[in-house]
Amino acid sequence: MLTGKQKRYLRSLAHHLDPIFQVGKGGVNENMINQINDALEARELIKVSVLKNSLQDPDEAAEAILKGTKAELVQIIGHTIVLYKESKENKTIELPRS
Repeated sequence: MLTGKQKRYLRSLAHHLDPIFQVGKGGVNENMINQINDALEARELIKVSVLKNSLQDPDEAAEAILKGTKAELVQIIGHTIVLYKESKENKTIELPRS
């Protein structure tokens, strides 16, 4: 579980990132969850964009992604979801102690 201080730190790191996944009309599916999991292992911090034509709102999409990937939700802002998951093999982000 992330503390407020850690979430603020991750939000500051994510500010300059572009979304690398888009949730479209089909919503969140198993293939997308697998790809997001791989991206989280490689990068630790990613953004996911929920398109306007998506049948899921950003909260529902985030819930489905979190359930499938076991990642931490950093922030939902507008149609953008910021996710963090500590990498097992190439850890690059050092979280501040609470």
